Amino acid sequence: MKKKLVVIVGPTAVGKTALSIKLCHKYNGEVISGDSMQVYKGLDIGTAKVSTAEQEGVPHHLIDIKDPSEPFSVAEFKERCEPLIEQINAAGRLPFLVGGTGLYVNAVTKGYQLETLPVDEAYRKQLEAFAEAHGKEALHERLRKADARAAELIHPNNVRRVIRALEVTKVTGIPFSAQQQDERRHDSPYELTYIGLTMERELLYRRINQRVDQMIADGLVEEARRLYETGLRTGQAVQAIGYKELFAYFDGDCPFDEAVETLKQNSRRYAKRQLTWFRNKSEASWFDMTAGLTDQVFHEICTFVEGNNSSIAK
Repeated sequence: MKKKLVVIVGPTAVGKTALSIKLCHKYNGEVISGDSMQVYKGLDIGTAKVSTAEQEGVPHHLIDIKDPSEPFSVAEFKERCEPLIEQINAAGRLPFLVGGTGLYVNAVTKGYQLETLPVDEAYRKQLEAFAEAHGKEALHERLRKADARAAELIHPNNVRRVIRALEVTKVTGIPFSAQQQDERRHDSPYELTYIGLTMERELLYRRINQRVDQMIADGLVEEARRLYETGLRTGQAVQAIGYKELFAYFDGDCPFDEAVETLKQNSRRYAKRQLTWFRNKSEASWFDMTAGLTDQVFHEICTFVEGNNSSIAK
């Protein structure tokens, strides 16, 4: 029998954490973070990492498991996540995979066989050198010419993903986007309950701006400076939204107010890309959080969860 898995996705600041905690209390659940940056120790404020108090006693997994200097890939995420889903099910509890990193979530829910994806190390290094010499926008333009659809979905700042798309396209001779467009039809290896959260766009953007202001008040600048003072300038952790913008300020490349405004803008753009990803590449049933996590919204989500799998109803 397939193991049970509830997935909660949606853009940053939409309310995934609060919903997941409430559902875990109701259905005896545990949270597995599906966020590519919350794995890093010390990156707490900028990644909106759930605090111990906010967890309300609900076990959380795949948080604070890596040092900022270490890489963390979708393959490693999948390798760590799958045994957790097994263990939580075996304990008679319900796993909730919660997060906004679409590729990570899909790798698990669709059972990607990551080891079979083509690799061309020489071409990858060539593209890395091109990006270093000509900039990420020029690299992204190469992707746009090779695969316009993939370029729409992958931001120029995500250099690793742009390179991967170009690499797969070259090795297989098939556009990267064409190889992924039928993903929605793939059966999941899990008994899946897939929840998507959305919100009226203006309100979401306002919440994101307010969240950034709160992060600054909570000490984001000091947190980013600690990372900056380690001397780390490359790697996945440094590219996280909330840190790279402040690094530019620390380097003297822009004034503080401009760095904060760039951080807000990048966060809004990221939220838009998250929504695009999950609407195009998941089977989520969507719930509107514009009015907040009201009793009615929570009841509708619980009805969906229980209707999707009566064995977890309480």
